[in-house]
Amino acid sequence: MPEIRTSRLRVHYLERSAVRASSAAAPLVLLVHGNVSSSLFYRPLMAALPPEWHVLAPDLRGYGETEPLPIDGTHGLRDWSLDLWSFVDALGFGDRPVHLAGWSMGGGVIAQMAIDRPEAVASLTLISPLSPYGFGGTRDPEGTPCFSDYAGSGGGTVNRDFVRLLAAGDRSNDPNGPRAVMLNFYVKPGFRPDPAVEEEWLTAMLSTRIGDDFYPGDFVPSPNWPGVAPGLRGVNNAMSPKYVNLSGLAEIHPQPPILWVRGAHDQIVSERSLMDFGTLGEMGIVPGWPGAETVPPQPMVSQTRFVLDRYRASGGRYVEVVFEHSAHSPHLEEADRFVELFVSHVCSAC
Repeated sequence: MPEIRTSRLRVHYLERSAVRASSAAAPLVLLVHGNVSSSLFYRPLMAALPPEWHVLAPDLRGYGETEPLPIDGTHGLRDWSLDLWSFVDALGFGDRPVHLAGWSMGGGVIAQMAIDRPEAVASLTLISPLSPYGFGGTRDPEGTPCFSDYAGSGGGTVNRDFVRLLAAGDRSNDPNGPRAVMLNFYVKPGFRPDPAVEEEWLTAMLSTRIGDDFYPGDFVPSPNWPGVAPGLRGVNNAMSPKYVNLSGLAEIHPQPPILWVRGAHDQIVSERSLMDFGTLGEMGIVPGWPGAETVPPQPMVSQTRFVLDRYRASGGRYVEVVFEHSAHSPHLEEADRFVELFVSHVCSAC
């Protein structure tokens, strides 16, 4: 796995170079992974893409083997966005349009990349993306916060048993452990990859750096339900609506074509996410829920559609495709269909 030092940090990455004499004309594709994962999740997709494409899959700061510099939650997703643009520049590709694909949190990261440097983006592919208004603490398609301190989002909202087992490198079948989360949430229950692939994906999850500067981040107490609000450091604060707002994607120019792919059975990014306190309160899993008028389940899908509809209204184009047999990872669960759709999308933008 190669590495390169950029103007910001040392980045480890997977690379599949274009197989032809002149690679300068080949589509340049950047695959960005999500939270609690690494570039290893993209290895099957990279192998399936056209050989004339030049494909890169870096490990984000805080994951895999990339230099573990701290994550400033108050920057929102910009630590990662700036890291990735520095990565593209360090490889000498700064003058070439890049096709960006991002999964989950990575979908939010590539949206931020497009906001920061729209002229450098050839196309966007959002795979089960983070809502434009972050994760947790908002109540409607416009991203209105439930409370002024954004309670219900940030570093205090993560299952502590999961964090403990992740830090311990747990590879068991513990119901709170990373393997169970992967098989019950990342993919639709019942989907099972090849055993060697499953172990590689688990290794990717276990590469997540743990702590206040990384995953999940710090938090502060709140007088508002569920009693925690965002801190200043780490991954989940970077995804809090207190610090991230990607609605500016609707106004970028030029406007690359956008493909939005999501799974019908997604339990992580959905209208009723099982990792959102509004849903957990409504279900009675977290006590003291103040009710749907105060903290409804975050309408994550509607929030993405709201911003993308504004993008379309301003002259851009996007396509939403629902994979009926997938959960949070349609590119893994229905790989052949995803590759066909992705290839068509990228080629249409070349």
